[in-house]
Amino acid sequence: MQKTIICKKYGEELEALEQPPIPGPIGEKLQQEVSKKAWNEWLAIQTMLINEKHLSLIQKEAREYLHEQRERFFNNLPIDRAEGYTPPGIDN
Repeated sequence: MQKTIICKKYGEELEALEQPPIPGPIGEKLQQEVSKKAWNEWLAIQTMLINEKHLSLIQKEAREYLHEQRERFFNNLPIDRAEGYTPPGIDN
């Protein structure tokens, strides 16, 4: 049986992450509060931000920026989007 949680992002009972998605206390907190669905959605957004904004994860500022965006995403606050980005399935 799959473990479920009340997802912080969606406010409903969804499948939980099987393990912390990142090391340390932040990862443990994410595992307790964020569903697998929300985490996978975040990974897609994070990848888009890294690619479109040419972020280097070697730089502390880039990692801090992604941390801030992740927190905003899971708290349902506006997040940055790549300029000119159109989500799939949207016709121009």
